[in-house]
Amino acid sequence: MTVAQTILDQLGGSKFIAMTGSKHFTSDGNTLNMRLAGNRSGANHLKITLNGLDTYDMEKVKIDTANKAVNYTPDKLTVVKTLNGVYFDQLQEIFTGVTDMETHL
Repeated sequence: MTVAQTILDQLGGSKFIAMTGSKHFTSDGNTLNMRLAGNRSGANHLKITLNGLDTYDMEKVKIDTANKAVNYTPDKLTVVKTLNGVYFDQLQEIFTGVTDMETHL
């Protein structure tokens, strides 16, 4: 099992996907990236990375997508919220607290 799949499972797996409308999941080594549906935080992307302390770093980002052919350059990115040192059993609670989107029934 990959790190990204483990992160997704800890978020709630298919129930998380169904409840939040998240999509376009990608992985880059120890990172899970996803596109978020509209939410209270205003972020439209989430990046969760397993760090060297066996905890997670979460970064919620707003990417300006007004131009569909946009290159995701730093000037198009706005970091909405960064949380470091998140334990696996806090992922769902923190996600819900920031986005106001439930991760399970």
